[in-house]
Amino acid sequence: MDLDTVRTFLAAADAGQFQEAAADLAVTQQAVSKRIAALERDLGVRLFTRTPRGAELTIDGQAFLPHARELLRVAERAVSSVRAGRRPLRVDMIASRSAASGLMRAFHRAHPEIDLDVVMLHDIDQAVAAIRSGTIDASFRAVAMPGRPLPEDLASVRVLDEPLELLVGPAHALAGARSVTIAQLAGHRIWMPGLVPGTEWAAYYADLVAEFGLTIEATGPNFGSDALLDTIADTPALATFMGGRTRLVWPAGHGLRRVPVTDPVPVYPHSLLWRRDDPHPALATLRAHLAAAAPAHGAAGTWAPSWTIQR
Repeated sequence: MDLDTVRTFLAAADAGQFQEAAADLAVTQQAVSKRIAALERDLGVRLFTRTPRGAELTIDGQAFLPHARELLRVAERAVSSVRAGRRPLRVDMIASRSAASGLMRAFHRAHPEIDLDVVMLHDIDQAVAAIRSGTIDASFRAVAMPGRPLPEDLASVRVLDEPLELLVGPAHALAGARSVTIAQLAGHRIWMPGLVPGTEWAAYYADLVAEFGLTIEATGPNFGSDALLDTIADTPALATFMGGRTRLVWPAGHGLRRVPVTDPVPVYPHSLLWRRDDPHPALATLRAHLAAAAPAHGAAGTWAPSWTIQR
């Protein structure tokens, strides 16, 4: 159904005259008559009766009137849903407790007028596909995978270097340390059951192991962060890595310790990825906010894989 004919029908119904409807629509009276006639042919009924006073709705016209109004309201909502700046900015981050979540919360506090949709995709391949298809506007990711550069239609900027910390239980040998050098971690069992082969974080930790001779075990099912914290608290021989800006909550009785790692400080590099031709105006606002808030990356005394996004 042609929405112009529906719009013309409503103008004529409200005005009660084709001539006045023509003036309201900035078209000729003949154009109004043609559009009404076309709509009547489509519907197979007469919508108006001509009278000396103008045009009156028939019974069928009266029945069609509320539906015609709803048709135009639905059409306007459909257009508004994709109009630049009207739909929410959709941003992906790996997990709700991650550093990226903190960055987005800060952005929301600074720009509460911007509608946001936050999604959580599993790996970088999913995120890249979603950005390229327009399903999401941006994604926080750590790295460009080794040998798998980002497509040319995507842009990226490094927004945060998150230092890793060692998480240990109260009976662990390093529980009392104020900090620990990365060399001192050699020989300690570091348990990370969430490492999934093929993901950017698995690639990151593989390089960390190769560079510093660490032992990282990814054995056993991944029951989530709560189960991981329970096991670390109860097992003196195990430790795990956590991002320094990852938000964690555990029972007071666990007695867990977060120990900074130094010499060098291993940092997990977060970048924002987006499609170069994405027109959403809030995307530029997000990028400007992150650029203003982000400290310099690649600082002396830190380590990240050589294939990390450098921009």
